[in-house]
Amino acid sequence: MREIQTVGVAGAGVMGIGVSQNLAQTGHQVILVDISEDILDHAKQEIRNNVRFQGFFQKNSEAESPNDILHRIKFSINYKFLEDAEFVIENVTEKWDIKKEVYAQLDAICPEKTVFAANTSAISITRIASVTKRTPQVIGMHFMNPVPMKPMVEMIRGHHTSDETIETAKKLLAQMGKECIIVNDSPGFVSNRVLMLTINEAIFILQDQVASIEEVDKIFKTCFGHKMGPLETADLIGLDTILFSIEVLYESFNDSKYRPCPLLKKMVDAGLHGRKSGKGFYTYSNPK
Repeated sequence: MREIQTVGVAGAGVMGIGVSQNLAQTGHQVILVDISEDILDHAKQEIRNNVRFQGFFQKNSEAESPNDILHRIKFSINYKFLEDAEFVIENVTEKWDIKKEVYAQLDAICPEKTVFAANTSAISITRIASVTKRTPQVIGMHFMNPVPMKPMVEMIRGHHTSDETIETAKKLLAQMGKECIIVNDSPGFVSNRVLMLTINEAIFILQDQVASIEEVDKIFKTCFGHKMGPLETADLIGLDTILFSIEVLYESFNDSKYRPCPLLKKMVDAGLHGRKSGKGFYTYSNPK
């Protein structure tokens, strides 16, 4: 199987930025698309800052400059440029009405053999594939944040996903310096079906005044050895993404255990989305 050279990335949010940076740093030509020039300008600056920050910790004098990395990324609001993509990784918001429109565009523009990988937090891969004409070529690739620093990806096999598609996706991940764990399709998969419940319940604990923000996170870090507590993790992921994901689980399973915490809803309505907005459960001096 030949190496994949050109990869499309749909969505220039936190995850799309990380995926694009990782791809460009591993020698791929990247086409990053989103709906506005402002979003793309922000993505470009974030990638520049991230690469520069990484450079502070690398002793290798041959490390590429931010300009070298950015030179491999084409930023565009026009999906037409994805007609050259051999593989597309979708990272748009966890709203089904938006996602299905994106896949309709991708399906119409991309070559027949192009693989679509959904970097989704909770939406069923089989459901995503159903709105395309290439169901065997749709797979889930759930990257972790920050993408360039995480060596493992949760890969999800949809009902129709072919073995060939899985091998192609594994090949791309290997080129990106990553491995994968393959799981079967179910809303939330493994990681977020467990994680979203944990975060949501931690917010209920805060709402019920059982413990403070710092105390909740400290218990998980000191008692269980987690690198981050659930509320810190929520800020990193984005509280809006947490809410969208838990709503998908609630709708998918019709189980009250997935009901979103009212405090989570209130914080999202208030624009307290975590690191990317500058304030969530904690306050950040450099919003993403």
